Amino acid sequence: MGKRRRKSLVAVVGRPNVGKSTLFNALAGERISIVKDTPGITRDRIYADVTWLDKNFTLIDTGGIEPDSKDIILSQMREQAQIAIDSADVIIFLVDVKQGLTDDDSNVAQMLRKSHKPVVLAVNKVDDYKKYMADVYEFYNLGIGEPIPISAANRLGIGELLDEVIKFFPEGEVVEEDENIPKVAIIGKPNVGKSSIINKLLGEDRLIVSDIAGTTRDAVDTHLKYDGKEYILIDTAGVRRKSKIKEELERFMIVRTVAAVERCDVCVLVIDATEGITDQDAKLAGIAHERGKGLIIAVNKWDLVEKNDKTVNTFNDFIRDMLSFAPYAEILYISAKTGQRLPKLYNLIDVVNENHSLRVQTGVLNEIMAQAVAMQQPPTDKGKRLKLYYITQVAVKPPTFVIFVNDKNLMHFSYTRYIENRIRESFGFKGVPLKFIIRERKED
Repeated sequence: MGKRRRKSLVAVVGRPNVGKSTLFNALAGERISIVKDTPGITRDRIYADVTWLDKNFTLIDTGGIEPDSKDIILSQMREQAQIAIDSADVIIFLVDVKQGLTDDDSNVAQMLRKSHKPVVLAVNKVDDYKKYMADVYEFYNLGIGEPIPISAANRLGIGELLDEVIKFFPEGEVVEEDENIPKVAIIGKPNVGKSSIINKLLGEDRLIVSDIAGTTRDAVDTHLKYDGKEYILIDTAGVRRKSKIKEELERFMIVRTVAAVERCDVCVLVIDATEGITDQDAKLAGIAHERGKGLIIAVNKWDLVEKNDKTVNTFNDFIRDMLSFAPYAEILYISAKTGQRLPKLYNLIDVVNENHSLRVQTGVLNEIMAQAVAMQQPPTDKGKRLKLYYITQVAVKPPTFVIFVNDKNLMHFSYTRYIENRIRESFGFKGVPLKFIIRERKED
């Protein structure tokens, strides 16, 4: 049995104005600006990757809109807590020392206690220990355990908080699973037909599907066999959402998607052919891309589109344009209703999964690089020319390469992309992002 690593997910829950965003920013640092490396992705600050000591985890902000009335606040907090309970491994429950313990805090605490998920209680805005410690102790009454005093704004107590959070991570962040069975996450907006596709693939109505947006039960992993091969399907259709508020639904969808994508090898992003590809679709594709997963775009309801000889090309161009950051993504036109081309989805998943763990020999890589450099001279800057010494593959899932150069600053994004395209010409790597790390080696 192989072991599969996955990052733990940590969610922040709390009333409006207790400082969730401030805490999120303090933990995430300023590293959210990694967007610049990935043209075409706009980043909603809903999740961020955080490293503490030797542990990496994904932080999720379940927050959202700040409602005005008392009962809406509680129902929204419950909603957020539910998102956190459904998807996170550890929950940070944030309260405010200056407002003291409120009924809303107690109500949500009760939900969190019942969930049996690990909860770390953080009391924010404690910028003076002497002055506030007596008030911090009041939060013992929530019955969630020891309150940890912090000040997110002044970054006090953050280390103690993180020490407590990572105690709950599984040893070495390893989840026992069979490494050899591809895990496939079916992702997409509500109502694009994710569940219908899964039902068709399973050949039985294992999921309950109805026409109301978002009516599927909780996320389920389904083992299935096709043509003698095993697969695990992760369905993100998720819990029934009653929220009337669009932003809340969208946030829930993104949190759900991050949780599923974190665990899979290959993402199948389902889009609705009758709607075309939307910004929301691009956001979900961006999550798969940033997390280095294989990506297949399944255009569903293709049977409903009026076609001529140009329809597919027009549609392809439209998708490529919206997903310019992921030119490697594979596109497949299907219909869950008629079953059209669904068997092809398995073949694509196999191809993409193999590419995701493909290793290329160092000798071959260096030959490709030498030819590429001979065909197109590396750029110069102020008279200094970039030299590429050596390339080697250091990881799979996604395939990751290190290139040693004389000066990192001379290695522009466009030249890295050029080398990537040469490697893809030789090995395909269909459906899979490639990651490049540029290291400097001083000239001898």
